[in-house]
Amino acid sequence: MQRTRALSSGRVTVPMRAAPMRAAPFLAGLLLAAPALAQDGSADQIERGKYLVTMGDCAACHTAPGGKYLAGNYALNMPFGVIMTPNLTPDKETGLGNWSYADFDQAFRHGYSKNVGYLYPAFPFGWFTKVTDDDTKAIWAYLQSVPAVNEKRQESQIPFPFSVRTALVTWRTAFFTDERFKPDPNASAEVNRGAYLVEGLGHCAMCHNENKLVGNSSFAGRFGGGVIDGWYAPNITPDGHQGIGAWTDEQVVTYLKTGTAPGDRPGVAAGPMRQTIMESLSKVKEEDLKAMVAYLRTVPAKQTYKPKDLAAFDTPDAPGASTYLTYCSSCHQPDGKGIEGAVPALAGNTSVQSEGPETVLRVIYGGLAAQSGLAPMVAIGQQMTDVEVKNVTDYIRNSWGNKAPPVTGDKASEARAATRTMLAGTAPCAEIEQDKLKAAFDKIGIQASLTGLKQQDFVPTLVRLVQQVKAEPTGVTDDDIVNGLTTAFCKVGRDDPQYGKPSWPAVIGTFANVAYSQVKHPEKQAANVPSATTPPAKN
Repeated sequence: MQRTRALSSGRVTVPMRAAPMRAAPFLAGLLLAAPALAQDGSADQIERGKYLVTMGDCAACHTAPGGKYLAGNYALNMPFGVIMTPNLTPDKETGLGNWSYADFDQAFRHGYSKNVGYLYPAFPFGWFTKVTDDDTKAIWAYLQSVPAVNEKRQESQIPFPFSVRTALVTWRTAFFTDERFKPDPNASAEVNRGAYLVEGLGHCAMCHNENKLVGNSSFAGRFGGGVIDGWYAPNITPDGHQGIGAWTDEQVVTYLKTGTAPGDRPGVAAGPMRQTIMESLSKVKEEDLKAMVAYLRTVPAKQTYKPKDLAAFDTPDAPGASTYLTYCSSCHQPDGKGIEGAVPALAGNTSVQSEGPETVLRVIYGGLAAQSGLAPMVAIGQQMTDVEVKNVTDYIRNSWGNKAPPVTGDKASEARAATRTMLAGTAPCAEIEQDKLKAAFDKIGIQASLTGLKQQDFVPTLVRLVQQVKAEPTGVTDDDIVNGLTTAFCKVGRDDPQYGKPSWPAVIGTFANVAYSQVKHPEKQAANVPSATTPPAKN
């Protein structure tokens, strides 16, 4: 039920450390069932099912962009083709309206659909097989309670021989074990609860295993990190350098709930992990997040690469040093420590030092929206060559005490081709999702005020508009206002020829940062906000 995800952090990512184990290990089985199961279809059971569906982040894969909730037709890009996801609403013609609970259980935990036969392991039944009977019944009760949507599943694009589903029997024989979760009698109730969530509904290994052999973690480099959907899901074992060992429990739990960590951890969620946090983990009970962390502390620490001495990257004349000073240092600072409360540090950042550079590359090319009180990041890579991006990535991954393998092959150019974001100018303008904010924008006339706006007028215009927006009872966060203004500017400015110089990504990035300054620090009137437009003229 979940799109491929990664504990990736954009301006960078995250890791974790051992929560104290508690006594009474044999209570674990009781915790797994959560509240006592109510009678079938009761309000309590449906509410519990809703929580479990949120925990599994089912909407991520079963809700198409701009589509109806759980009505399917999200395109999953897999190495063997494109899978269109099914409709999970109780519509009798196109959804699950004619399914029985037994039909659902057969698909959910056993990987066999009454409609199409064997399921591809893109659906995480290799993890969902561990979910208890009671929880599976609650999930089914909730799915039957959502509004029915008549939406026919579109055809998947899977070429021969992968389109022959009977061939999946070989894969199932090798990698799939049909079994429910078994509590460890030697572990605490908290650790067993965390194991149930991580290994079951959370299906964390689907992204964070080194290799993606769904259903058999022993063959997959358990939680050692790996590439997924063009991003790098980092090592989340308790290794102190590459994994989660240097983070406190509080830092990890806060990261999972908000996308950033307090204290000295510079992780910031980006890419698929950011969406997972917004749609799923931010709504999960804190005691469940703590239990997940407690379990991950018990996983054997793993190094996915051997640290090498790459000090040659950490010199003034190193490849990437001049590029960093030109494009990056005004925000992230020459020492890589960032700006407290506004720009995360690169020095000591775990995501920056992951085995794979994919997350760093995608953030450089695609930028980041405002989140967790931090400033937007300009899609600065759109102004660099692929060679410059490769070199600066190596530089930041091996400077200020950082150590990580260099970028190899065509990874930089592949990341550029795969990056589709509004800030990079490679994806459509976003939509403002908060109805009250949208209504306030319409009332104030935001789009009219931003149409044809000259770059030298960004500051005075935003000084006025931000004051007006903040005076409205929208109930939204500062991040929402910054991102909403940026979205509104995108809609009216993207095709305006006056923004062709220096480049559209530079212009919208600068606009976003000025908006951030006015929302967060209106007294400064954007005077001290780093602006990434074009590099200094070369003599």
